[in-house]
Amino acid sequence: MNIGQTSKRSGLPTKTIRYYEDIGLISPARGANGYRDFSDTDVHKLQFIARGRALGFSVEECRQLISLYEDQNRASESVRRIAKDHLADIKVKMAELQAMHDTLSELVTKCAGDDRPDCPILKDLAGTNKT
Repeated sequence: MNIGQTSKRSGLPTKTIRYYEDIGLISPARGANGYRDFSDTDVHKLQFIARGRALGFSVEECRQLISLYEDQNRASESVRRIAKDHLADIKVKMAELQAMHDTLSELVTKCAGDDRPDCPILKDLAGTNKT
């Protein structure tokens, strides 16, 4: 099937599919005319990558997970380790986001939001807010 059909079936934009091909995540066959000829396996792999990316796995983590998926002799511990490491990264990001939320929430509360030029938000961004 062509890239447009593959895009519809996988739910990924053609640009993303081309990128995944460029970095070696997928390798569609080429017809005699030089056009890509995607298989059902290629579509499945693209759907796999899309689900992985939706869960926040990096492209390289998706590469590792695909390799493990295709390896019938894999140890599930290898997959679990990648997922556990990713989960730990998510926890760190959540803590960072919570800290950003708390700081911004405090600054918004302190800002009068009126016609005066004084603004604790801008002072904090400028590094001059002594709260």
